[in-house]
Amino acid sequence: KLAHLNDWLKSHLQKGSLDVNIMTKCDRGNYKNGKQLPPEYNDAQAAMRGFAKSNLTSSIILSAGLNPRLFTSMEQYDDFYPNINGIIKKRIVLKVSDFRSAYIQGMFLVKKGLWVSEFRIESGLNCGGHAFATDGVLSGPILAEFKEKKQDLEKEFNELLNKSLETKAREIPISPLRIKLSAQGGVGTAEEHQFLIQQYGIDSVGWGTPFLLVKEAINIDDETIHLLVKAKEEDLYLSDVSPLGIPLNNLKGNTKDLEKSEFTLKGRPGSVCPKKYLAFNTEFSEKGLCTASRQYQAHKIEELKTLGFSEKKHKREFDKIVGKSCLCIGLATPVLLPNNLDTKIGGPGVSVCPGPNMAYFSKEMSLVEMVDHIYGRNYFIERTDRPNMFIKELSLYLDYLEKMIDNTEESILFNEKKRLTKFIDNLDISISYYKKLFKNQTDSFLFESKAFLKALKKNVLKLNQFRDELDQIAVLD
Repeated sequence: KLAHLNDWLKSHLQKGSLDVNIMTKCDRGNYKNGKQLPPEYNDAQAAMRGFAKSNLTSSIILSAGLNPRLFTSMEQYDDFYPNINGIIKKRIVLKVSDFRSAYIQGMFLVKKGLWVSEFRIESGLNCGGHAFATDGVLSGPILAEFKEKKQDLEKEFNELLNKSLETKAREIPISPLRIKLSAQGGVGTAEEHQFLIQQYGIDSVGWGTPFLLVKEAINIDDETIHLLVKAKEEDLYLSDVSPLGIPLNNLKGNTKDLEKSEFTLKGRPGSVCPKKYLAFNTEFSEKGLCTASRQYQAHKIEELKTLGFSEKKHKREFDKIVGKSCLCIGLATPVLLPNNLDTKIGGPGVSVCPGPNMAYFSKEMSLVEMVDHIYGRNYFIERTDRPNMFIKELSLYLDYLEKMIDNTEESILFNEKKRLTKFIDNLDISISYYKKLFKNQTDSFLFESKAFLKALKKNVLKLNQFRDELDQIAVLD
């Protein structure tokens, strides 16, 4: 029986790929004996070097934008280059939010002889983790642009690749290389999954947030699972807790935020900062401090006391300072708790950053159930009011726009008003794209096209309202 099982496993299953993700901007300098080490010992570059020197055959996923020094340092490792058969041992995957970003980063790499094997296109706001909003262009038009330009992009990149490889006296692939496209962010049904593949020629679709409810796939504690299961739209919000200064999707009531508030009430705001991975701020230290650290917040609060603000403004600025959360510890603690590992250094508080899609998944699932849901063999969304993924993204962008307008004063600079106007114009163009796309659809995921168009119409009215509000704001001379 054991031999039979072993044969079955070998014939039906294959090893997965151990991929590595690096946030390119998390490239903090490191010190030894009080002296700063050379740039190759920075965090991101050290992580990349560890991956490059490993014996893995897999991908490195680079997110958070272009880091020229990191990208350039990849040139020295043979595993990132294709062989004559076009095989690359260490593939490069870029996580991007639009075509322009993909083109700029891809061009930078290909001129060095480094091929981008995949562009991972993520919704700017309808996603988990850090959110990188576009300037109002939505996923549908972005994916359409990738589909339209992919063939020309591959041709241009292959020509540049061959020239670079020839200059470096490296093997040139006998056949042109191809670029895979994947999409992720807010996908929640098998119909949406299939639509992205069929409409935009996507090679694969990413699901992230729903897997937070699958204990077989991730490490997570029971208390956080309970919060996620119960979470509704109002419990999932775009927060300012990240020390990176980038909006982070957050869950109300997570134990790390509760722990953070408790420290503040006791007069000891901030984290002890044992890891220092996000210690980038150099206001008070040449080596850098994390804005979530106790040391930084103590300095900042003392500085705040000297500024003479009104009580209301003082409280607002104080809350901004103490609002930052220690993500290095909080996002790692879910691994420690289920495995009964020590949490003394950083505390037991858990941070979690699900996407808005979590509001529509309301039960813990097994891995089999999750896979069955993805491929349409079963359906585990109990709510009947879940909006289409494109409509949800549009509503998130309108909320984001509303917040930007609310945060403006009675008058703003010309360039700021121009930026907000462009944001509104791009949303308008995206809505027009969806109207045209869905108008004559009658099958599959679009069987609810009438409801989709009705929701679009409602959001158009909201967008026009914001345009009117912006028009009322004066421009500073």
